Amino acid sequence: MTPAPAPLTGLRVLDLATLFAGPLAATMLGDFGAEVIKVEHPDRPDPSRGHGPSKDGVGLWWKLLGRNKRTITLDLSKPGGRDTLLRLAAGADVVIENFRPGTLERWGLGWAELAEVNPRLVLTRVTGFGQFGPYAHRPGFGTLAEAMSGFAAMTGEADAPPTLPPFGLADSIAALATAYAVMTALAARDRTGEGQVVDMAIIEPILTVLGPQPLWYDQLGHVQPRTGNRSANNAPRNTYRTADGSWVAVSTSAQSVAERVMRLVGRPELIDEPWFATGAGRAHHADLLDQAVGDWIAGRPRAEVLAAFEAAEAAIAPVQDVRDVLADPQYQALDSVTTVDDPELGPLRMQNVLFRLSATPGAIRWAGRPHGADTDEVLSELGLTPGDLKLLREAGAV
Repeated sequence: MTPAPAPLTGLRVLDLATLFAGPLAATMLGDFGAEVIKVEHPDRPDPSRGHGPSKDGVGLWWKLLGRNKRTITLDLSKPGGRDTLLRLAAGADVVIENFRPGTLERWGLGWAELAEVNPRLVLTRVTGFGQFGPYAHRPGFGTLAEAMSGFAAMTGEADAPPTLPPFGLADSIAALATAYAVMTALAARDRTGEGQVVDMAIIEPILTVLGPQPLWYDQLGHVQPRTGNRSANNAPRNTYRTADGSWVAVSTSAQSVAERVMRLVGRPELIDEPWFATGAGRAHHADLLDQAVGDWIAGRPRAEVLAAFEAAEAAIAPVQDVRDVLADPQYQALDSVTTVDDPELGPLRMQNVLFRLSATPGAIRWAGRPHGADTDEVLSELGLTPGDLKLLREAGAV
């Protein structure tokens, strides 16, 4: 039986963006069948190619971020590059870009010009601060969003500085939101027949996932403080060290789980305390509960602790680094980290597609390709002749 086509087969996406939200959104679309064409400057490739460790001169982050994309080069600031991009856009469904507001317009590639050649196009603009407002023209990165949104202010120990994540958290959240925004705009196009502009500010999705912070402040004047691993909404909730020097994380968001944990660690009398009946009440007695749980865990090796919690149907997880993740049986069962054959580096292990669909699954067809590897093929499909390509190269446009 022939497998069904991937759900986004037939969708064409032009990825003009760099570092990291826009490109990751395009990757997510490509994972489920969209044809993604990565457009990079001829002399200045996407900086993610040089971020982080490399092997044999090949950037490994790019292998993940650039998967399922064909790569071409165009200098959009040159007339030949601009005209070629417009020809590509005429046959595309989505353009994703993250230039500072006004840059595409300066090159004659703004929404007016793009919509003229393709009224059905969805132009997706991903910037730090959005397309308008007092900060719109500032350079914006995920780190600034993590600081501005309130994330850093509430992250870390109470007596320690605000803490930034050691990875692209705000960019990754914005990428998820951008992929969702693109699909929402495409659904609208199915009804109206017309494309539109998506304005994605990286400072906004992370604000959304932080929960009801503005609502709490608006109604109660409440500002969530830094509490380390503890929560103001339930306890015990923390990381605890085992007898063999490992760490585990315990959560008791459900009342029934909190009761099971206290029975397991030999403190059932605490369940009868009036304050134990609510998460907030337990949070006010976090010192007592942490000591009860922490002392019990500290006297046992991690394997015994995990087995006991599982038998008691209490929520626990080991604190894992990447070595543990790759060996974890649940991740292995889900194939969450899968192997991709790459012509440059051989077999590579990387995160699999984001979710499983039973009838039309996504797939990693190839890892990130070399800079400009598909320029001639893609532009030839567009109708350019070898002579046209020669002239564009001589002009520095590709």
